[in-house]
Amino acid sequence: MSSQEHLRSKQPASPLAGPYGHPFHAIAVTIPIGAWTASIVFDIIGLFSSDPSAYALGARVLIIIGIVGAIVAAALGLMDLTRLGKGTPARRTALTHAQLNVAGLVVWVVNFVVRQADPDRLPVLGVVLSTVALAALGVSGWLGGKLAYRYGVRVADETTQLEGFRR
Repeated sequence: MSSQEHLRSKQPASPLAGPYGHPFHAIAVTIPIGAWTASIVFDIIGLFSSDPSAYALGARVLIIIGIVGAIVAAALGLMDLTRLGKGTPARRTALTHAQLNVAGLVVWVVNFVVRQADPDRLPVLGVVLSTVALAALGVSGWLGGKLAYRYGVRVADETTQLEGFRR
């Protein structure tokens, strides 16, 4: 990757992507991650409950919140993807990150549909789908961390970072 491509990867594609050094994608992903993680907590509690209907409803609501949040996060992530040079390791990593996220999103949508069939219960298939999707998104999150912390995508350059260490 050329120095010019590296500098380009740090700049927002649009004001909608967030200001320099503070991308909105990284903030937006906390919504689906938190909602989907909480839905699994509801699943676990519901599995041990004599009446799982409230937990089943809570899990479905959290899954929908996660789906909507993931769509917003994906739009923001695509803006950051456009800043990466073709053929670079950073772009290949970002494409794998995006593919895993899309696959995970599809699994969460299927999961929601499965749960709608019997809304007062926690289907075992739904719990399995949640676990598989969250595992895939964990790998994707690791790749997202690699993009930011190893390749410095949408992270302020070191000169800007030094401002936080001057006395």
